[in-house]
Amino acid sequence: MEGTFAPLEDVLAAEVTELASQSEEVREVLNYVRAAEAAFAWIGDGRPLTVTALCRMHRDLVRGTPADTRDAGRIRSIQVAIGSRGGAIETARFVPPPPGLELDAAVRDLLDWINVASKGIDPVVAAAMAHYQFETLHPFNDGNGRIGRLLVVLDLCWKGILSEPLLAVSPWLEARREEYQDRLGEVSAAGDWDGWISFFAEGLAESCEQTIRTVDDLLGLQVEYVRRLKAAGLTGGLVRDVIDRLIGSPFITVRSVSEDTGRTLQAASNAVAKLVDLKILRERTGRSYGRVFEAVEVTSVLRGRPGR
Repeated sequence: MEGTFAPLEDVLAAEVTELASQSEEVREVLNYVRAAEAAFAWIGDGRPLTVTALCRMHRDLVRGTPADTRDAGRIRSIQVAIGSRGGAIETARFVPPPPGLELDAAVRDLLDWINVASKGIDPVVAAAMAHYQFETLHPFNDGNGRIGRLLVVLDLCWKGILSEPLLAVSPWLEARREEYQDRLGEVSAAGDWDGWISFFAEGLAESCEQTIRTVDDLLGLQVEYVRRLKAAGLTGGLVRDVIDRLIGSPFITVRSVSEDTGRTLQAASNAVAKLVDLKILRERTGRSYGRVFEAVEVTSVLRGRPGR
């Protein structure tokens, strides 16, 4: 995620670990996940993107972080400078518009354009144009990169191009951060829309291909897990329910299995033990209480390295 790095395993395990044991980086990533889920639910209800929705995303994103100030969830009220030492405008790589009524109106105009006017344009081109404009306006004090990239997927979902919000463009862009910034800068400096849109389209295409590979690998792994269950004479019941959940949540505890399925702790413990015997689960914590188990092959797929 832009500017924030946390081990994938720690993020995936966060649902079943204690809050106190989570690092600041993990909490920031979890904030992003919650902000994204709320945003996708918003458009899933058929509501267009609005300033209210945008500000709610920002508030969720920065909650409990150093950026959680009085401006959290609000269009910025101060001037910012991008790529400068100490925030000085004189040395800035880019200076976004000043705060005030014109910035507020420009954000509303952008969202209106995404919701209505852009529908007559190729959706990839429209998403590239909207992303450039959002990053140029830089409407918040912090988190503009994360929200801007999330808006790409929200835009494509809103227009029905994506049926599920599985696409992630941040990894591809983050790996090419310098070129990404240069391409955006060239639009502002020289009007090079062709260069920016071509770069953006390439990133979108490669991100889609990676997403398809990941989903295919996860589905294949699910089939393999079912095969292992059948070979062991375990064809249904709680063990099969846990298998289906592991594809989306590869970290579990006995208590989380019990709570998610409504079964007793003993039944959950028995199911987990069987999956450990089949080498589908591996204990991660090595402690006697609150043990956390990992479906290692699932996390390998999510890291882009199928372990089969």
